[in-house]
Amino acid sequence: MTNRESAIEIRGLKKSFGKFPVLDDIDLDIPRSAVTCIIGPSGSGKSTLLRCMAFLTDFEAGSILIEGQPLGFVGEGAARRACTNKEINAARERVGFVFQQFNLWPHLTVLENVAMPLRLVNKLSKSEAAGKARKALAKVGLADHVSKYPTFLSGGQQQRVGIARALAQDPHIILFDEPTSALDPELVGEVLQVMRDLAADGMTMVVVTHEMGFASQVADQVVFTDKGVIAAKGSPAEIFGNPDNPRVRSFLANYFERNTIRSRPAGRDVPAAAGQLGWGMPLVEGSGRA
Repeated sequence: MTNRESAIEIRGLKKSFGKFPVLDDIDLDIPRSAVTCIIGPSGSGKSTLLRCMAFLTDFEAGSILIEGQPLGFVGEGAARRACTNKEINAARERVGFVFQQFNLWPHLTVLENVAMPLRLVNKLSKSEAAGKARKALAKVGLADHVSKYPTFLSGGQQQRVGIARALAQDPHIILFDEPTSALDPELVGEVLQVMRDLAADGMTMVVVTHEMGFASQVADQVVFTDKGVIAAKGSPAEIFGNPDNPRVRSFLANYFERNTIRSRPAGRDVPAAAGQLGWGMPLVEGSGRA
């Protein structure tokens, strides 16, 4: 039975690379019109889990439903079978994916990079594809850059083209795989602002990220993965405020030290930030979306 409140339902998901288990019996619901951020140490299975949600990576056991539509496999036990290409495409067409690397065609303009998939996959005419591409590019603030080639864009602008390419498909859900990890620190903000705007518009989003500030401020649900399992799950206040799980506490404490304590002047004490909770992770007022 499907949950009408969930855009994505994952049950008993298992994935291994050789003998190494990457995902071990994952159960997860992704709420509709909400932002779910997946955090955790490198190698904990975050990106593999995300790629399974788009069936860019297959899995050995378990099930994924995209708005009630089976993705990859259907049935259980001896009755389990691979979905047909038609069934896979029916589920995939609801999902957009923004990659870590920009994956833009260097020989095509910004407009062509967004329009070409619409022509090849969606079989739109050249004019129809261009119209949808222009609309998507305007939404990410690149209306004045449609004739440029990727080489002449900053990293942040190239990633916004990637987001526009996903938006142009009219997805119900967008999956983001560490969308700012390849960017210089000063370019991260422009990409995160586009994502904040999408969240404000009610787009269902799943974001694998190391941007803890973004996760604490924008997410409705935060999922912490470790060694292929979901070690903790909850609201930003529950995960970042005073988590019960010692592994989460350790991970966030290390993050907080790397990004705050080491930047202070030597020999100077830093007063406790407003909203800082007892164990040391600062929270801004209003973290999480209302």
